[in-house]
Amino acid sequence: MGSVTGRFQSETPLHSAAAAFLADAFDRGWPDPAKITNESRRAAILQNEAKEIFASHFGVRLDQIRFLADPEIGFHLGISGLLSPESTLYYTAVDRSEVYAIAEDLQGERLDVAIDGLTEYPEGTTTDVLAWQTANGETGIRSQSPSNFGGRIFVDATASGSLLELPEKWHCALWNSRVWQGPAGLGVFAVADSSVWRNPLPHVDSAASSSNYSLPLAMASAIALEVSHREYQERQFALTAINAKIREFLRSEIPEVDVAGTLNTTLPHLLSFSFLYVDAQMLVNELDRRGFAIDSGSACNSSNMEPSHVLAAMGLLTHGNVRLTLHPQTTEEQIDQLLIALKEIVLELRN
Repeated sequence: MGSVTGRFQSETPLHSAAAAFLADAFDRGWPDPAKITNESRRAAILQNEAKEIFASHFGVRLDQIRFLADPEIGFHLGISGLLSPESTLYYTAVDRSEVYAIAEDLQGERLDVAIDGLTEYPEGTTTDVLAWQTANGETGIRSQSPSNFGGRIFVDATASGSLLELPEKWHCALWNSRVWQGPAGLGVFAVADSSVWRNPLPHVDSAASSSNYSLPLAMASAIALEVSHREYQERQFALTAINAKIREFLRSEIPEVDVAGTLNTTLPHLLSFSFLYVDAQMLVNELDRRGFAIDSGSACNSSNMEPSHVLAAMGLLTHGNVRLTLHPQTTEEQIDQLLIALKEIVLELRN
């Protein structure tokens, strides 16, 4: 096993700014902000400061934000909380597995996507619900606006973080701290209008979830969001250039490869491509042996290495698939070394 030459996985270490802050955060953020002791009042101030950071970056009000100890439960909270007995739930063929699970249980209506990963949204009624993702976490393809939909919209922003704005009309939204190199175990959930959302979980108060979230993690996540967002903005043009370079290399140097989306339709830091006649697991293992950490399989459930339902829905190759996440720290030298190794390994596996 060689040393790590490049890390291109979606999972990243905790941002150094958040890690440096975390020890102090645990020291100051342990009291329950809801209680009336002096320590709790100080904790409540810290809680509001974290919410202010999230509200500023996400374009929502502070009072609309709730923290979740389990980000995945936010899909159930958002979608099920907007449904009524008269509702039809619309979701797309490229949504996350959590959305699929809810929709299949409720017999929702799945919307097909074209080869570009986009879909046409129905007008819907005022009680219908649309599960809408800002961008696909596997391909990086940005979704078109759901402005024509007349019902309630649950926004899955777990792939884009603060990089993309919410649609003008939204009802619930969900973010995952890991996307901006924040700590795991924290979701940010927002409700635009409590009059159309009801908590679908057993509850005795207004809390969105019965699981206690960690205030120190929320504070550290807010710090990570501020710093990583700034770093991303500073490197956005460089990441776009790197993305373009990878796409051109694949087109010109490696035959029989499908690349999802285009440079103009995807987030600059996400790439998904598939090689004909290549076993993805062998490709990932060989790249790992050479020091390159990459992802493969479905972004929703990559551990089982099953064919991606996202790529299948788009009509792209589902085998030989790898995904790259470009981080602000990614360098041209790392990319050059990765592309050389990628070409060599693909040719070896095809022979």
